[in-house]
Order: sequence, then C-alpha cells, then structure tokens
Amino acid sequence: MKLNTIGHKVLTISAAALLLAACSNTDEPAATVDTSSEDTTAMDTGMPDEVETGVVEAEELMDPFGEATQAGLDAFVGTDRVFFEYDSSELTSYARSTLAKQADFLNHFADLNIAVEGHCDERGTRDYNLALGERRAQAVKNYLDALGVDKSRITTISYGKERPVTVGNSESSWKQNRRGVTVIG
Repeated sequence: MKLNTIGHKVLTISAAALLLAACSNTDEPAATVDTSSEDTTAMDTGMPDEVETGVVEAEELMDPFGEATQAGLDAFVGTDRVFFEYDSSELTSYARSTLAKQADFLNHFADLNIAVEGHCDERGTRDYNLALGERRAQAVKNYLDALGVDKSRITTISYGKERPVTVGNSESSWKQNRRGVTVIG
C-alpha cells in the first residue's frame, strides 16, 4: 500500500511539473530557487522517515499480511467476525469468504493461536444459546481447519447471549449479535 502512495505522489508531482513547463513563457528566463540553505525538516510528506531515507527493506513494505496481531488480522481481512442466520450455525457464503481471508492470515503466521467465540442474540434460553454459540464456534473452527489452519491452534468458547454487541430487541440488533469472532491470543 505504501508503494502505491509513493507512486501516486511521484505521478502527481510529475504531472504538475509537465503542466508548469507547458504553460511557461519562453521569453523570460526561469527563476531559480536556491534550496541549499532551506530548512526541509518541517516538510511533512506523509511518509515515515524510514521510507524517505530508504532504510526500510522492500520486503517489509510489500508484506500484505501486516503484523501478527488482532489489529493486523482486522486490517488484512477487514473484520474479525462472521455472522449467522437466526437459529443457525451454518456458515453463509459471505462468512466462508471472510474465513478464507482469515485462514490466509493465520497460515502466514503459523505460530499464532486463536480463540473462536460463539455468540447469539437475546432470544431463547441461556442454555439453548450457550449450545448454539458452541456450534457456531465449532463451525468456524472446522472451516478454518479445512483451509489449513491446524485445529490445535484453535480453541472455542461460547458466550451464548451473555455478551451482546448491541442491546435491543429488533432484527438489526439481533443480526449483529449472531456472530463468531476470531480472537488472536
């Protein structure tokens, strides 16, 4: 991503230079600017100092997986959770797509262990929702295992309806609470 930003800046600066050159009047000599004494420390290019000076290795800039952290997972995949239909532990096609990206990340960082949390909405009894949350967590675990993530790296836990993301008794609230969450740790 950083390389794309650098390329974009270079392209923008080049286009501006060409535009200025095309619009310049050839009758008058071009003014020269002496930058040898100019203080450039205040200029902010938006780039980390290491990139500007070339200290960062190219491999570090090009690693699309980021860091082996929860934030790295969220950044690479876009989310740490998948959602389920009402009273179901079956993975939707969107959930499978999300889990495939999670598996790519987890396979890249083969030393990471994760916990998969199963959650439910507020409807149903406490015991029923704990069992449903466990089936949801197991569904996520089994799918990640099928995609090459070693089962020994994955633990599951069900919170049932005990840890809602959104409190409310509407379908929009319930949808957000029917989830499986992948937690690095």
